Order: sequence, then structure tokens, then C-alpha cells
Amino acid sequence: MNPRKAALITGSAKGLGKMTALRLAEQGIDLIVNYVHSQQEAEELCERVRALDVRCHVVQGDVSKPADRERLVEEAIKHYGKLDILVNNAGPFIRERRLFREYDASEIESLMQGNLLGVMHLDHLVIPMMRASGWGRIIHFGFGHAAEARGWPHRAVYAAAKVGLVSFTKTLAVEEAASGITVNMICPGDIRGANKERYIEEVRHVHDEESPRGRPGTGEDVARVISFLCEERSDFITGNIMDVSGGLDPIRAIVGAASAVKGTVE
Repeated sequence: MNPRKAALITGSAKGLGKMTALRLAEQGIDLIVNYVHSQQEAEELCERVRALDVRCHVVQGDVSKPADRERLVEEAIKHYGKLDILVNNAGPFIRERRLFREYDASEIESLMQGNLLGVMHLDHLVIPMMRASGWGRIIHFGFGHAAEARGWPHRAVYAAAKVGLVSFTKTLAVEEAASGITVNMICPGDIRGANKERYIEEVRHVHDEESPRGRPGTGEDVARVISFLCEERSDFITGNIMDVSGGLDPIRAIVGAASAVKGTVE
């Protein structure tokens, strides 16, 4: 890309965010790597990025906190004078299966702030810069089949936040299309553990019984889609909710009548 672009990737010290950072760095995009607790991993990633002759800076910040979100953008402007790409990768998730009534108020607040309100706030902070330059790429993260607004037992708060983000993605895409800004959502499949930082070639011959594709998903599967959306000529692709799941439907939880009565989760 010319002139050079600058990107902020939230939650990019590890996992899918890390793989996205490496992919964008290979495209010559300068980066802000964000972490909450994983400082060492963030610093190590920045060294890898700089080895690709790309500028990189590490910024600590929790996207569920408004002041941290503002500081992330301020640091990007301080180092690069602008932000062209925002990848909203970070977002709290509680893997333990729970009924909605088992969440406390602070957990509900954190999940909504980190997965919906915080994303909207970050978008609101960067859009003026993107409008001024006539170019921008905003990426949101969802879950498989989020566009269908289906119920997801045991994930009520997270699902509500992401489904709300689906509508916001589509609305913002239309509002900002004429400004040269595209807005899309990536919905990864059930990519777990070390696979988040693996390449497709590493798992090509690994069998996954749950995956219709037959192999597990990787961080590269997600990162390569994001990098495509960030290309200069991808300006006609906006307002899309893209499943990167190998055909897997993640909403498989069943809540029986007995569990509803006893207050337990099957």
C-alpha cells in the first residue's frame, strides 16, 4: 500500500489478533499492538513485526474501559499521526456455560462494554480520521451464524452483544460507504488453543470430527480474510457478516426442562 497505512488491532498479543498483526505486517502496514496482561508476548510480536521492516508500537489497554480505548487511539495518533485500519479483535468471553440468571451485574457490564459498546466507541473515535483521508477499514468480530440472530443458550450476554454488533456493522457500512470506509464482521469458527496461532499447512492433515471441513480452523484462516478486506481494491466489499468456520454451527447447547427447574446446566 502507498502511502503506508497504520492499523490498531485490539487484543493482538496472542491468538487471532497476533496472526492478523503478522499478516498485515507482511502487507507493509504499520501496527499498534494492544494487550491487557500479556506484555512479554506483545513485545516479542513487535520484534517480529519490526524484522519485516514495519513500524510497531505496543500499547497496554482494556477495551472494556472507556479511558483505555481513548488512550489506544491517542497513542496511535502520537506514533503515526493517523489510523487507517481498526481491527476490533478483543472482547471478553466466558467459556463456562451459564444460564443468564447466573451472571452478576458486573459480568454483564463487562461483556457488553467489551463486545459492543467499546467497539462502537472505538469506531466513533477513528471515523473522523478515516473520513478526512477518504479511506478506512473497520473490522468487527462476531460468532458463527450471528447474522441470523439466533438464541445461544448459556451465552446470552455475549450473544446479545455480538448480534447487536451485526446490526451496527451493517448500518455503519452504509453510512460511511461514500467516505471510502468499509465495515465488515468476521465470524470465526470454534478455533481453540494453539490453533489460534497456527497456519493452515500445520493442520491440513489433522482430523477434526466436529468440523464439516474435516480439519480444525487456524489463525491463518481468519487473518487471511481480514488482510483481503484491508486491501486497497476491496472497497466494494462492505456491510458483510463473514463466517470463517469450515461449516461448523457453534450453537449446539441444549437447555432441558430439568435444568431450568433445578438451576443446573446440562
